Amino acid sequence: MLTLPAFILALGLLVAIHEYGHYRIAVAFGVKVLRFSIGFGPALYTWRRPGNSTEFRICLLPLGGYVSMLDEREAPVQPEEKHLAFNNQPLKARAAVVAAGPLANLLLAVFLYAIVNWVGVQQPRAILASPSLNSLAEKAGLVGGELVRQAAFDDEELEPLRSFDELRWYLTQAALRGRDVRLSVGQDNSDRADREVVLPLSALAPDTVDARLFQSIGITSPRTLPVLGQVVAGGAADRAGLKPGDVVFQIASQRINDGQQLRQVIRATLPSAEGQPVTWQIERSGQRLSLPVLTDSKREPQGRVGVIAAFVGGAPEMTQVRYGWIEGLTAAFEKTWDMSVLTLRMMGQMLTGDASLKNLSGPLTIADYAGKSASQGWESYLLFLAVISLSLGVLNLLPLPVLDGGHLMYYLWESVTGRAVSDLWMNRFQRAGMAVLMMMMSLALFNDVARLFG
Repeated sequence: MLTLPAFILALGLLVAIHEYGHYRIAVAFGVKVLRFSIGFGPALYTWRRPGNSTEFRICLLPLGGYVSMLDEREAPVQPEEKHLAFNNQPLKARAAVVAAGPLANLLLAVFLYAIVNWVGVQQPRAILASPSLNSLAEKAGLVGGELVRQAAFDDEELEPLRSFDELRWYLTQAALRGRDVRLSVGQDNSDRADREVVLPLSALAPDTVDARLFQSIGITSPRTLPVLGQVVAGGAADRAGLKPGDVVFQIASQRINDGQQLRQVIRATLPSAEGQPVTWQIERSGQRLSLPVLTDSKREPQGRVGVIAAFVGGAPEMTQVRYGWIEGLTAAFEKTWDMSVLTLRMMGQMLTGDASLKNLSGPLTIADYAGKSASQGWESYLLFLAVISLSLGVLNLLPLPVLDGGHLMYYLWESVTGRAVSDLWMNRFQRAGMAVLMMMMSLALFNDVARLFG
């Protein structure tokens, strides 16, 4: 129920901030703004502020927005207003007006990250689950249950980690930069000295830096108890007599240490041709029980996997991550910068074929995440807004003619040559840019549909 309103609110806010950036700087440089519109199509509500000639409007289709300025290239301009036209402004003023939209989105991301940093958010502690089989973490000697206290790139100085989310962010940056990671790990509430573990992320193939990244690394989730949650009626777990709250400590001869390992074992346990069940050792209300369980199976892209039709794994251990005023603002700027750089790097790798085009997401995925983040609380929704605002700012700075970055390229040409791009070439660039943008949007929509129905 939250998906559509959360998506519309997010889109309306981010578009409004973007267009307000253009509007505010245009007014500051003395450009006459004719209209400030949020959305397209028929106007639902219009107004003018006293002493301001700009018409503000909210339209029916909240899929974008625009700021219409006085411009001799768009319509005739009265002689007494020529100095107010956008096209007659100095080059630096025009560039500032165009750049203000994306920069407004980036500043909004900083502001949202800072709010969450100051207020604080509950995040899982950096206690590792059992690593994926044949992963880098398993080969490095991690077995699960370790608390990651510090991390560093290559031979840099170790830095403290506050949560599992920070660990995932650290690993993501390292993988995209092709750098190894050193982890200082120990046991929680233990006096034993920590040990260092090196994860050779530089050895990962470039095309692994996608949705499969953490599976390859072997660190996919924080440690949870091997407990069952909701059991679907008629499924394998229900037929075997398993119930919510059951703690699984052994399957056949294999000891189960956490929820991640339990999921791996279930997926690897396919029903035999003879229909022979596997014995599960569980604990229920303080009693030890043995139950025969015959899994079902389903087909996935990598092959058939075992399933039991039940939620597997409990909630991870949480911690409050909170920053002071200066520290929180600094961390917000750093996160925005790092995310922007990594976004551009990922786009570059997709263009060169080093990263899968399946990483490109469109409106359906964004709407899905909007609803999920809103249902998890306002902190998660603010973080979602920060990521989308940041992505919108970076996307609009790309040198595509139909985007703000394309117009900045025109102004760069003008500053170097002393003359503006001709109308003929402007039209050609616009058509080419629109074609590229439509291809990107089509691919993103295709990926959305594949994720939702695949």
